[in-house]
Amino acid sequence: MPKPNFPGSTGLRLQGTDGIRRETRPASSKEFSGLTPQEVFLQRGFITEEFMELYAYAHARQLAADEKRRPSVVVGWDPRDPLGLYNNSVIRGVRKAGADVLCIGISPTPLVPTYMLYKDAQGGFMITASHNPKDYNGFKFTRKNAVPISEATGLKDIEKIFLSGKFKLSQRKGRITKKEIMQDYVNHVLSFIDVKKIRTLNIVIDAANGMGGKETPFVYSKLPCKTTELFFNLDGTFPNHEADPLKEENVGELKKIVLKKKADLGIAFDGDADRVFFVSEKGEKISSDLIACLIAEDFLEKNPNEKVLYDLRSSLIIKEKVEELGGKAIMSRVGHAFIKELLRKENAVFGGELSGHYYFRDNFYTDSGIIASLKIIEILSKKNKPISELIKPLKKYFQSGEINSKISDKESKMKLLMEKYKDGKLTTIDGIRIDFDDWWFNVRPSNTEPLLRFNLEAKTKSLMEKKRDEVLGLIRR
Repeated sequence: MPKPNFPGSTGLRLQGTDGIRRETRPASSKEFSGLTPQEVFLQRGFITEEFMELYAYAHARQLAADEKRRPSVVVGWDPRDPLGLYNNSVIRGVRKAGADVLCIGISPTPLVPTYMLYKDAQGGFMITASHNPKDYNGFKFTRKNAVPISEATGLKDIEKIFLSGKFKLSQRKGRITKKEIMQDYVNHVLSFIDVKKIRTLNIVIDAANGMGGKETPFVYSKLPCKTTELFFNLDGTFPNHEADPLKEENVGELKKIVLKKKADLGIAFDGDADRVFFVSEKGEKISSDLIACLIAEDFLEKNPNEKVLYDLRSSLIIKEKVEELGGKAIMSRVGHAFIKELLRKENAVFGGELSGHYYFRDNFYTDSGIIASLKIIEILSKKNKPISELIKPLKKYFQSGEINSKISDKESKMKLLMEKYKDGKLTTIDGIRIDFDDWWFNVRPSNTEPLLRFNLEAKTKSLMEKKRDEVLGLIRR
């Protein structure tokens, strides 16, 4: 993408691998007087309804250039825009480009690619800021066959159209059709488990006032489980806590209720329900790489020669367990666009990401929080053991967790680390990862901020703490 030439540019990329998520402001705000939507974003870092309309138009125009027929685009949204200001802006932009809109309304993110595949749509917009605070909005965009957008699949062309400011209206405005497909979606996600073998488990589910509150009742009503619902009413202001269960403070109430109800499992969805996190019967949050390990084991017990993906921040236990069961473990860079692309390329049965995304080949190579939750319930039913016992043998290593450092010259810091630790095994698929016999670390530059993201794992707690402080000292000096 060409560097922004607007005065006072923030240097922000227009879109990352997971779409756009930024704080919103009305286009009519006095502070934006005289600025174009492009300038508002690139200079001030805000999204307006005009930005959403024009960027949706650019996406749809790029789709139309690639398709011989008039493209159709699925559009859904989360609850954070009850007046429809941004939702309607996206629909207008798509239609002005001449593409037809298949509107599925308020929906979990995984429903968009599912419906695209059912209807052979060429694109999909999910209007959401996912787990971000209430004042944020944005969208995730998917191409035909649920392929995520990337620089290799048209992102540069889209940004070029948008930055040019030259918008040519289609001679024929796209049509809009409204659809309700929840029952087909429920049948699809339930096909991943044997419903008849599910035990009467006691489960607490925290929907965080997000999309999990819409889809979960439809799905879990088909199971014999006893469920306690937390924060299921849809409310885009997220009044109870942020819809980001990656943060420990946002699963506090879930932990408390799991213990109070003596539940077998706690489940926490993020705002658009594509990510999911789990709490054990002991009220302890479970690391996502251990959950990925359980799901991978389940797949490999049935088909031992399958491939499984894991992101390079995940524990070594995944690779060890996959290979122990006869599978092939493949390391991926971080980011849903990259993992989905690699999952498709390798035809892998499953992939897990430390951020709580779980990817399934039979879900059109895309991620799904609800399918991951169903797989864990099926595993608990089959094993007939508490989840804390199932993950206990997987806790072999000690991890630092992801630590961010504000760094202006990210490249020079990574070169410094490569030179310092040149005796280790270097991997460069995503920043740098350097492995030694008893510890490893990864440092990745943020695509959108002046940050280096750091993760480290070691065989002992003392070694982890020693090496964590050592590497961080080099990064921050």
